[in-house]
Amino acid sequence: MVSPEETLTRYRLAEGRNGKTILTLAALLLFGKDPGRWHPRCGIDFVKYEGSERRMGAELNIIKRERLEAPLTLLIEKAYETIKPHLRERQRLVDLFFEERLEYPTYAWQEAIVNAVAHRDYRYEGIGIEVWMFEDRLEIRSPGELVEPVTLERLLRRERIHASRNPRIVRVLTDFGYMRDQGEGIPRIFQAMEREGLYPPEFRLEADAVFTITLQNTVAYSSETLRWLTQFERLGLSGDQKRILAYAKEHGGDFTSRQCQDLVGIDIYTASREIKELMRKGIVKLPKKGGRVYELVPPPKSGAAVEKPPEYSALEPVLKEKGYVKNEDIRKALGASVKQATRIAARLVSAGWLRSEGNLKARRYVQGR
Repeated sequence: MVSPEETLTRYRLAEGRNGKTILTLAALLLFGKDPGRWHPRCGIDFVKYEGSERRMGAELNIIKRERLEAPLTLLIEKAYETIKPHLRERQRLVDLFFEERLEYPTYAWQEAIVNAVAHRDYRYEGIGIEVWMFEDRLEIRSPGELVEPVTLERLLRRERIHASRNPRIVRVLTDFGYMRDQGEGIPRIFQAMEREGLYPPEFRLEADAVFTITLQNTVAYSSETLRWLTQFERLGLSGDQKRILAYAKEHGGDFTSRQCQDLVGIDIYTASREIKELMRKGIVKLPKKGGRVYELVPPPKSGAAVEKPPEYSALEPVLKEKGYVKNEDIRKALGASVKQATRIAARLVSAGWLRSEGNLKARRYVQGR
């Protein structure tokens, strides 16, 4: 068992001054029995409002208010336990299947709270962390400006930025399992939200030096569009690709690279790569050579024959003879290298012409349609 002295030494939470050992503020906030003695607003205020806006005076619409105070190593878990009972269960799209889930993805709202505790500016003693719950959204408000090189623009681009105002606090919370300390938190919040068909998180920095993350509980697209997306389940689309397709579906069936960039928050090169992948999978086309407007490929009419890929036609004799093909069969039939054969097999599996069986060393492919 690690002694308190060893803990303080490991995390550099104590300093020697004039022959005496002095605890740092980080030590008192993380492990002190009464951290409020050293910082009057180091806890979390949880406020639940009726409706979708804050009202004051005679129209005050606060349903629940609770001030949470504890050492930071316990405060985060206490916040989880306090807020979770107020989260409603709703039907959500999860990996293209409807399931009953909490109205906000667990990772998203919990990571936002961890970030607030770890990265807030503890020099501000007059304001603290606040979690505001409304009918349609959850706002996690944290005192302090963004720390360079972090900017709102880089957060919206989902860049992994490793920077901390409170390195000692971050290190302790990382070792306690609350964070990874690799700049992964914000990108993963985006992933968690879009995986369940929700709008991406919003960020704003207010004039009074409060940084706010807003999570909306409303579905980004209509139920009809979400059902339409299920036809592409077997193609293994990324979250960004699903958002591009959903946008096109709800905007007349076409889109541009610029719209993709603005929608997903990616640069022109990433957008080009995502669009090319959708074209390769046969979902999107560019009708006019040199044009800028991409269109959704209409599904084949019921009963219409689907054109076989030439690679599959070349493998059919082997499939009929053996009942399966392996990487070496693909190489032999198509004159391909090992890597090329692997990519060809992956494309045919994605399109449903082949089905993969077995593990990596004994993998083989059988007829999929």
